Amino acid sequence: MKVKVLSRNPDDYVRETKLDIQRVPRNYDPSLHPFEVSREYTRALNATKLERVFAKPFLASLDGHRDGVNCMAKHTKSLSTLLSGSCDGEVKMWNLTKHDCVRTLQAHEGFVRGIVVRYCGTSFFTVGDDKTIKQWKMEAPGYGEAEEPLNTILGKTVFTGLDHHQKEAVFATCGQQVDIWDEQRSSPIRSFTWGVDSFSSVRFNPVETELLASCASDRSIVLYDMRESAPLKKVIMTMRSNTLCWNPMEAYHFTCANEDYNLYTYDMRNLDRPFMVHMDHVSAVLDVDYSPTGKEFVSASFDKTIRIFQKDGGHSREVYHTKRMQHVICVKWSADNKYILSGSDEMNIRLWKANAAEKLGVLAPREKQAINYNQKLKEKFQHHPQIRRITHHRHLPKNIYHQTKELRIMKEARKRKERNVRKHSRPGTVPVVSEKEKHVVTVVK
Repeated sequence: MKVKVLSRNPDDYVRETKLDIQRVPRNYDPSLHPFEVSREYTRALNATKLERVFAKPFLASLDGHRDGVNCMAKHTKSLSTLLSGSCDGEVKMWNLTKHDCVRTLQAHEGFVRGIVVRYCGTSFFTVGDDKTIKQWKMEAPGYGEAEEPLNTILGKTVFTGLDHHQKEAVFATCGQQVDIWDEQRSSPIRSFTWGVDSFSSVRFNPVETELLASCASDRSIVLYDMRESAPLKKVIMTMRSNTLCWNPMEAYHFTCANEDYNLYTYDMRNLDRPFMVHMDHVSAVLDVDYSPTGKEFVSASFDKTIRIFQKDGGHSREVYHTKRMQHVICVKWSADNKYILSGSDEMNIRLWKANAAEKLGVLAPREKQAINYNQKLKEKFQHHPQIRRITHHRHLPKNIYHQTKELRIMKEARKRKERNVRKHSRPGTVPVVSEKEKHVVTVVK
């Protein structure tokens, strides 16, 4: 029987005298370099710093409106076409590649409250303060032809919101009630009310196309099914939601923009508490729109900034602002996931990059490889203090910086007071209420 034993030659690792240098065994495999981690960390740090150096998100400003931009709509088939409606009743069509207005029409008297493109992209609908719904051709009229709507429906009350079905010739409006319309009829085929004065916005679900949701003036968010005769259920919050947007990849998730400076992502199967609370704005959030991947969304606020959030992130990963930009009323994420469009009070539409440091244009193969390698390094070392500090740091306008600080102090004071009350009360009388549960009053079915 053979017995194999480990044998070591002392000459390989024992010093001959105590003055000799300690012998260290070395593996000469280049992939096992002793300084591999420290080298990668340095590369990750440099990549993070360079990302902040090259972060220049603002691309262009589209000016031409004579009043504040109140609503926008993406074309369902063309990436380069955008429609915008202003507070003086004017609708403009823009070519985003040329940064140019290609068509202007006087659609309504008073505000244009909503604008939406039909799912086939051949026409679009507008609603306004003059109690009318108008359908317009997407192509501009020929030489000598008058700019006339294809169809006009006169309503009984002012319409405040509008959305179109993803697959059928059906659209929804909201005002004093939520109405479902067939394009061929001049009266609604179904109307929903639930003891509410008015509704501010209505949205069809892009996946489960029969579902829709609306935000109401009694601080509630109401869910509907077009196949049912009555609304499904509603969740009442502590403050009013201005608008909402469905996740285009997950049929049951939607995010609402609230007056209490936060955004709330709900799972419609469990409305007792929001799935995630997104905080960072310092004033009312006025609009929200998801990216086509469903992983992120962008929000527009009264505090003159737009912020980009991860769908499961409590704080924003990016904040965009300019000196001239006033209250941001509406925001859209382009269908190719590369750009963000914002419309604000001072009559401009701004075009931003969704990824602030992304290089636009054609990339060489080696350039792509370097970008991917740097991205992986940043992900690997993202929790190191130095890299995390550089990644998260953003320059903010002075007033927003001070408001954020003030809100943080107020929040800490409320928490401290609650802790003290709990400490000096009988056990169990002052329950611990999580941040997610604080903002929901009740769910009505």
